[in-house]
Amino acid sequence: MANYDAYMICTSPRSGSTLLCKLLSATGQAGQPASYFHRPSIVSWRASLGLQKISSHSPRDELEAIINAVRTKGRAGTDVFGLRMQRPSFDFFMQQLSVLHPAQRNDVARLEAVFGRILFVHLTRGDKVEQAVSYIKADQTGLWHMAPDGTELERLSAPQDPRYDGNAIAAKVAEMEAYDHAWQGWFDSQGIDPLRITYEDLSADPSAILRDLLKALGLHLKPAMDVVPEVAKLSDQINRDWVVRFRRDHGAA
Repeated sequence: MANYDAYMICTSPRSGSTLLCKLLSATGQAGQPASYFHRPSIVSWRASLGLQKISSHSPRDELEAIINAVRTKGRAGTDVFGLRMQRPSFDFFMQQLSVLHPAQRNDVARLEAVFGRILFVHLTRGDKVEQAVSYIKADQTGLWHMAPDGTELERLSAPQDPRYDGNAIAAKVAEMEAYDHAWQGWFDSQGIDPLRITYEDLSADPSAILRDLLKALGLHLKPAMDVVPEVAKLSDQINRDWVVRFRRDHGAA
């Protein structure tokens, strides 16, 4: 029997969350984690779930319909619900949960009222320069994720050649650091001791990280031995050159 009813991967862009979500989903027992509340917009949530707006629904009714649909998708026929939460949309998400459960004493209580017992996972990337470079390059080229065979998994814009932009990288480094700080501040305020995972460890040994997470959830470990990563690294010589150049020009560690 699982130790938890749900888990929430607390993260920021380019930290390996897509790889982790696909690994968990592939086990067939850990739900289908995804960014169901990616944009801070109820209209966007409803559209992504294929739900129609019902004129007679109150804002609370609409939120309940969205949450119910997300729970179904996030469980994917298993006993455990999975959710990926990017920091930029988190505050808006919690504001909506306070509409559903205004009497709950804090954020954790509101989350548990909706999803049950939750394991909080903090997925971070230690090297913020590499994280920022990865983000800037993906944003410029339009390619965000690719399969091991070279098939594009996620493209958000037409292909363009990447161009080095030190100022943009510096701004993104500061933004990624702020996301980590905000997550830690929230953990502290809620008395949460999350399971901590780094991009570096996940990238080096996906199966080991998957086993650790399945063990924490109280799920079977054997599926971790058979799961093959479905996401390839996009980092290439361009990434490496930009990282070296940025560290040299900005004196970054």
